[in-house]
Amino acid sequence: MNIKHRYTKTGMLLYALSIMAAGILILSSCKASPATSEPVLTPTTSIMTSSSTTANPSLTPVTPAIPTIKLPSPLIGSRTTLNKTEYVVFAWNDLGMHCVNPTYDEAVLLPPYNNIWAQVIKRGNPPQVVTSGLTVEYKIINNTYSYGKADFGQFWDNAMKLFGVAPAKNTGLNLADPDVHNGLSGLMGVKADHFEAVGIPVTPINDDGNWNPYQVAQIIVKNPAGNIIAQTDATVPVSDEINCIKCHGADPFQDVLQKHDINAGTELVSQAPVLCASCHGDPALGTPKSSEIKYLSDAIHGFHAAVSPQPSCNDCHPGAITHCSRSLAHTTADGNCITCHGDLARVSSSINEGRVPWVDEPKCVSCHANVAEVDTQDTLYRNAAGHGGVYCASCHSSPHAMVPTSILSDNYQALQYQGAAKSIGSCGACHGTSKGANEMDEFLEKHGGINPDVANACNICHTSIPFNTARWPHAFQWGATPGTGSAGDD
Repeated sequence: MNIKHRYTKTGMLLYALSIMAAGILILSSCKASPATSEPVLTPTTSIMTSSSTTANPSLTPVTPAIPTIKLPSPLIGSRTTLNKTEYVVFAWNDLGMHCVNPTYDEAVLLPPYNNIWAQVIKRGNPPQVVTSGLTVEYKIINNTYSYGKADFGQFWDNAMKLFGVAPAKNTGLNLADPDVHNGLSGLMGVKADHFEAVGIPVTPINDDGNWNPYQVAQIIVKNPAGNIIAQTDATVPVSDEINCIKCHGADPFQDVLQKHDINAGTELVSQAPVLCASCHGDPALGTPKSSEIKYLSDAIHGFHAAVSPQPSCNDCHPGAITHCSRSLAHTTADGNCITCHGDLARVSSSINEGRVPWVDEPKCVSCHANVAEVDTQDTLYRNAAGHGGVYCASCHSSPHAMVPTSILSDNYQALQYQGAAKSIGSCGACHGTSKGANEMDEFLEKHGGINPDVANACNICHTSIPFNTARWPHAFQWGATPGTGSAGDD
């Protein structure tokens, strides 16, 4: 099936883990003109070294070459630097992990496809989200091409048959703007309140051959004169570790097609390569559900709920090494997937009850109740904005990878701006708890005014902090969690 004209905005926003376990609720969450004197920054490569590891040309897990990050001094650590900084940029991947097929000559679930969003904020009182007059560049560090690495070139060799389009090598599909094919570096597109690069065909193999599912993008913001006014790094996660060999043998995708032919009377083996979503509707790919055939998510989860032994969530999402969920506050040994999404049977049955996979997902407010801006209604967490129009992910990072996580690059921006792996703006960046001081008079004495005695995490964006806590992120209603600092007595 040619799905070129089925590309939708919803499909782009939801694309990546199309076989992800999904629950019974709707994922939303914590709602949360350039000046002439801006400092001119010099771009630097933040990735210094990586461990020596062989590439991953097959489905056999190997030790990932997690990059070593060179962290800058935190912005709020220097009054001079803070006062000279006019813009900051936040960037994130739209999911905590994207999955890719390791091969594209048999059964195909997912193309190489990654999305980066960025939001530029002009510091002030109040700060302003800006897009006008700026350009934002991105590049995947130590990863400049995809065709020719392992078997990923098969995607481009078979793209026309699978997806109805034939992007140039090392450029990707685009479900939002089908005529735009992004590569592993380039300009991010301008939207109303952010910048985005959609469908980046990044693979988990560095140019040196090392297998690294935690790729890193450098984001560079320039003014009309071409001067760099802000930059940061963001994790661009991608894993080919779909562990189908655990049950389907050494040639798992061939085995899947054979079993499908036997059980459903199809002839998929002779038609390979086959895109699973060409028959099974998948909102992640913008392919509709027919009345006779199940959604792809329903078919996969429902089938595997009935086998013994059942696969674990991490067998598919995306594997024993690169777990989808790595936020330390939300993750247990099994990924904590079932807590939010339900088990395999529940994922399937909820779809049969009317839930649309990738559209109706768990809500953060289910656990974080009675806190302002957390319930974003029908808006997905990754698309939701709250405090001053700032996206939830600007402060908390990607879904399934909310800071802090176990991967340093996920925490890069929190460390870059406030020196602590806490949500941006958390009192816990300096204090012993995320609530910080409870005495407002003491707070104003230390942190108030345009030239505070001690800069705090709010000063990343704000040049002056309002006294009224109702105007603070989440109206200062969140529950206290341990902080990473020792300032004050709390």
